[in-house]
Amino acid sequence: MKNVVLIGASGFVGTAILNELLNRGHKVTAIVRDAKKMTVSNPNLTIVEADVTDTDALKEAGKGKDAVISAYNPGWKNPHIYEDTLKNYPLIVESAKQASVKRLLIVGGAGTLFYAPGKMVMDADDVPAQLLPGIKSLGEFYLNTLRKEKDIDWIFLSPAANMTPGQRTARFRIGKDDLVVDANGDSNISVEDFAVAMVDELEQEKHHKERFTIGY
Repeated sequence: MKNVVLIGASGFVGTAILNELLNRGHKVTAIVRDAKKMTVSNPNLTIVEADVTDTDALKEAGKGKDAVISAYNPGWKNPHIYEDTLKNYPLIVESAKQASVKRLLIVGGAGTLFYAPGKMVMDADDVPAQLLPGIKSLGEFYLNTLRKEKDIDWIFLSPAANMTPGQRTARFRIGKDDLVVDANGDSNISVEDFAVAMVDELEQEKHHKERFTIGY
């Protein structure tokens, strides 16, 4: 059993990861902006209402924990998603380090994966314009900040190009820097299986200071 902090536990991906953690018997301190959004009740769950800009709260929550899992997202409809991502993700990294947490597991984006030689997803012509600020900011955080991080054991788990509600199959393929695609060239993963991959990594610790990806 691991004792972890989960940032963004009430969001789309965070909820799936929370369910997977609790179903496997891990202890979770959930950091959420609005505790009223939390509908899960479990003896292994502690809910802390805090914003990611509250580094003291993040530090306090992280003390003595095995890992921090971040599913932080400023909100796809937030007009400042680009700025907020680039401002707040370094705060999450710093807070985890100051709490002396050994591992930081981050819900990454698919934007920095390659769909063709030398061509990243976030530079493709068919990326929806309304999603671009969120995709680019998370990609830039990974490329320009996280990859240079030496003081904490981090992973950046990138989903397939399309992550949707679906089924928990626990059957998927793992890749490194290229989109994982099926025989038709499509790149898909259910959010439930993304959560499986994240908690597998928490338990097995197979990747260190690197990005990897999953898909069917």
